[in-house]
Amino acid sequence: MTELQEPAPASARPDSTALRWLTLTALVVALDQLSKALILDHYQLYERTGLLPFFEIIRLHNRGAAFSFLASAAGWQRYLFSGLAVAVSLGIVVWLARLRARADWLLAAALALVAGGAIGNVIDRIRFGYVIDFIHVFQAGIWDFPAFMTHQLSPMIHVTQFVLGRLRDNVNLGQGGVVGRGV
Repeated sequence: MTELQEPAPASARPDSTALRWLTLTALVVALDQLSKALILDHYQLYERTGLLPFFEIIRLHNRGAAFSFLASAAGWQRYLFSGLAVAVSLGIVVWLARLRARADWLLAAALALVAGGAIGNVIDRIRFGYVIDFIHVFQAGIWDFPAFMTHQLSPMIHVTQFVLGRLRDNVNLGQGGVVGRGV
């Protein structure tokens, strides 16, 4: 009669790759597309709803990149930005495959957010020829930030997570802790 072996404790198991974070990417894509579907169903182009004195929902069509960069170009930017987004997303998948899920979780989460936003944009560009923007932050008469959508916050979150992760590594190194893996 053979005896059943107990699974190794989590600390003894090898760290799996960070590809599991692609679940977060899929969630970001789903939420991105759901939020844009709601905007398309309930708002006409340029229709707006003020929520706070500095924040409104507005339906805009962005044919350019983030914050309407190159929006007035002749149409070639649709293919350029879609191709770049696909290349970046594939690069992120490769990067995630090389990361350790637990040890590099902060970077993996940030990369997953960026990939989700990029894929959401590609879907919009293929379906409509433009990206749907709908969040507008401003201070009347003083400053006006270009409209954007929720997933465009992902790169900002990513940069913040990346910087905090590097700072954490440097603090650990300075205190005689584990050497950071570098940038």
